[in-house]
Amino acid sequence: MQQDKRMKQEESINTLDRRTLLISSAALLSPLLLPIPLRLSAAAGTAPQPVPGAAQGKAMEPAPGQASGQPLANPLKNDLYPTTDPELAKEMVGASHANFTKVKELVEAKPSLARASWDWGFGDWETALGAASHMGNKDIARFLLAHGAPPTLFSAAMLGQLEVVKAIVAANPGVEQFKGPHGIPLIAHAKAGGEPAAAVVTYLEPLEKPESQIALKPLSEEEIKMLCGNYSFGKGERDHFEIDFVDERLGVLRPGGTRRFLFHLGDFEFYPSGVESVRLRFTVQGGKAGALTVFDPGPGVKAVRG
Repeated sequence: MQQDKRMKQEESINTLDRRTLLISSAALLSPLLLPIPLRLSAAAGTAPQPVPGAAQGKAMEPAPGQASGQPLANPLKNDLYPTTDPELAKEMVGASHANFTKVKELVEAKPSLARASWDWGFGDWETALGAASHMGNKDIARFLLAHGAPPTLFSAAMLGQLEVVKAIVAANPGVEQFKGPHGIPLIAHAKAGGEPAAAVVTYLEPLEKPESQIALKPLSEEEIKMLCGNYSFGKGERDHFEIDFVDERLGVLRPGGTRRFLFHLGDFEFYPSGVESVRLRFTVQGGKAGALTVFDPGPGVKAVRG
């Protein structure tokens, strides 16, 4: 009996010894299994702070302004992955016109968005830096440049970088006639830069060529009413163009897209904002518009008025 009791006591002691050894080993090794920032917190005797908005038992969504390198969302939800989600690129370019807080949030979460670009329609491409430049938003422009956005002639003009503008024009004669996003001229970018870019405006003014500007033709109220309406090119919910007259401007919109201004060249032929190579031509007979054809540059989509 005494021998059996002694054997049970020894087994109990051995079990406790093994358990103590495992707990001690885990305590020693656990810091090495943590990410480096958490190892430092553990070494300093401080507990890592929870991320705001995180809930127990739920997948944590990234908080606004989160550290660089943390994804905005599960990238695999984007069918085009590893290509960046187009809607994210659109959001970045849109924000870069005036929303500095959103720009910083997006770039901190995904640094490559500093180089984002978006086609607003028919080939009217715009970069995040291009948006900030034609708006005269220096803070956003400098932030994007500091985070990898390639500088351009247009950003240099807006920021008042006269010597840069002179060097580019000297190396590429005629480049000063090029237009930026939405067809905005180079000198307009310089004017958007205010007083710091005044010297650039003074330099560019003698270089302007009025003869290179496209002559636009006016439309009467009756002609505008005749053109407005829906023009279908398919059976889908989005398979049509809406032609309307809003804020004194004729425009075209495909549902789900972005409305583009239309500029009249004559004979009911137009080009859309920022893309002078594209033509939208209305077929008019008997004082009624029956169809709309897009030339990009050759005949493409033909839409019939409903």
